[in-house]
Amino acid sequence: MTFQLHPRLEQDCIAIGRFELCRLLMMNDSRYPWFILVPERADLQEIYQLSKVERELLTEESSYLAENLAVLYKADKMNIAAIGNMVPQLHIHHIVRYRTDKAWPAPVWGKFDAVPYTESQIADNVTLIRDQLRF
Repeated sequence: MTFQLHPRLEQDCIAIGRFELCRLLMMNDSRYPWFILVPERADLQEIYQLSKVERELLTEESSYLAENLAVLYKADKMNIAAIGNMVPQLHIHHIVRYRTDKAWPAPVWGKFDAVPYTESQIADNVTLIRDQLRF
């Protein structure tokens, strides 16, 4: 079976690039720097379904992303989660949080409607994150 990105992720996100295991997406919500890692393996819903080597690689890619996001965006806190209640495909959210953001200290899910990026904001953010991650 071939990997295929879930339609909801395809609709809600902007493609940034690829790590060895994961596809990197940016959530189209300008209120938070919000990125998603999706392991490019078919039919995955849970981290434990990855092989041991893939789990280790996922941890490395997630840590690398989180550290770079925290530095780049001067995060107060990084929220990292694999919920999957709405989108069953395994994906890991990496959300930069600030004590001053509208949802703080609560989770961001379902709090407010998304505020999509403008085309120029998308271009700027994609360039910024690709440069930071050396894509």
